[in-house]
Formats: sequence, structure tokens, C-alpha cells
Amino acid sequence: MTITLPTSFPDTAPLPDTTPKVPLVDNRIAYLGFALAYILGHGGTSLTLGADPLLDAPSWLPMIFLGVGLLVGTVAATVAATRSQRGLSAHEARPHKLLGLAWIIGFLGLFLAITGLTAATGDPGLQTLLWPSGSALIVGLVYLAEGAMRRDTLHYTLGALLIVIGTSALLLPTTLAIGTVAVCGGTAYVTAAILDHHRRVRS
Repeated sequence: MTITLPTSFPDTAPLPDTTPKVPLVDNRIAYLGFALAYILGHGGTSLTLGADPLLDAPSWLPMIFLGVGLLVGTVAATVAATRSQRGLSAHEARPHKLLGLAWIIGFLGLFLAITGLTAATGDPGLQTLLWPSGSALIVGLVYLAEGAMRRDTLHYTLGALLIVIGTSALLLPTTLAIGTVAVCGGTAYVTAAILDHHRRVRS
């Protein structure tokens, strides 16, 4: 008995692509806004601290720069993330919404931790150190998650740098720690904005 194998197979429909869409978020304005907050906000704060500050300026002035920078960065990041989700199904958009909640949960936890530590130690000045360093840690962790989900190596790397900068600064005296977060964190954001711009121009 001879078995004849078929030399051709009937056409079959291609399998549907089930890979979730990964939107590329334009973070350039957000990066620059946060760079402003770090350099002028945290940087100005470090210059006005101590018995003999390097900058003779009211303490509220750096806080204005910090608030403006954070506002610009937050609004720009929210708008960019919202635009990138257009056209996504509810299933595809769900991880992005969960990451949005991660920001709120992270900073709520940071607020409770800093408030508890301040009350436990009886040192209100502790907040001056913990807020810049703790914020860099929380932002860095969320950036890691966003970078991994969006397959954005630049965003992921920036998050890793912020984590290292924020936590290593805790080893330094308060004024130097805040200055380190300001200079290193601000530089990381400016560099990320430049690299993000270049890769978009090349693409």
C-alpha cells in the first residue's frame, strides 16, 4: 500500500495578531517640567537652608518654582498619556489606568510614611529631606513599571536613575542631599528630554 503525501495545503487564514498595542508616549514636555521643579525648586531650597545660606531669598520662592514645575510636568504627562491611549480597547487601556492609580497610591503611601516618621522622631525638619528623596523613589518606581509596560527603555532607565539618586542622597547631610537630588535628578530629566527628542526626529 502506497501512501501519497500532499504536496500542497489549502490556504488558511492568518492568525489574528493578539499582541496588545503599545503606545509611544511623548514625555518631552513632562520631562522638562519636572527638570524645572528639580533644578529651581529643590535646588533653590538647598541654597536657602542653614544658618548661613548661600542664597539670601525667602524660603517660599523655591516652593513656587517647585509647584510650577510639578504642575507643568504632571499636566503634560497626563495629556501625553491620554493621547497615547486613543484608539485602544477597554482591555488594552486597563493597564494604563492602573498605572495612573499607582501614582496616587504611591504618593499617598509616601505622605503617610513621612508623616509617621516625623511624628515618631519629633523632628519636623525631617520632611525637608524625605520629600525630595522619597518623591524621586516613588516616581522612579512608577517609571520602571511604565517603561516595562510600554517597552520604553529610556523611560525605564530614567526611573532607575531617579531611584538611585533619591535613595543615595539620604546618606548625605540635608542641604547636600537636597542639592544632589536637584542637580542629578534635574540633569537626568533634561538628558531624557533631549534623547526622547532625538529618537522621535530619527523615527
